[in-house]
Amino acid sequence: MAQISFPTSVPSYCAASLTLSCPATVNGNSSQYSVTAEALENHCGAQSPREDDLRAAFTSHRQRIEHLAETMFELTKAREIVLRSGHFRFAD
Repeated sequence: MAQISFPTSVPSYCAASLTLSCPATVNGNSSQYSVTAEALENHCGAQSPREDDLRAAFTSHRQRIEHLAETMFELTKAREIVLRSGHFRFAD
């Protein structure tokens, strides 16, 4: 089982990919997870793909998002992951 932690941080916004990204540590190595605007709108209540709306949805659902990120790090053994709407559908 991997040792995964999520440092407290403010997610960075990427307008080009419409994602929010945060650091993670997986087995002592720096990693990153991102979540798409579509996933935040469909599964976390974001009102629009605007940065402020995405941040509000991320903040209110951060525990769920990090739990899913942890699951995906475990399953894929990847160093960076992008959580999409389908990941949330399968997790529900």
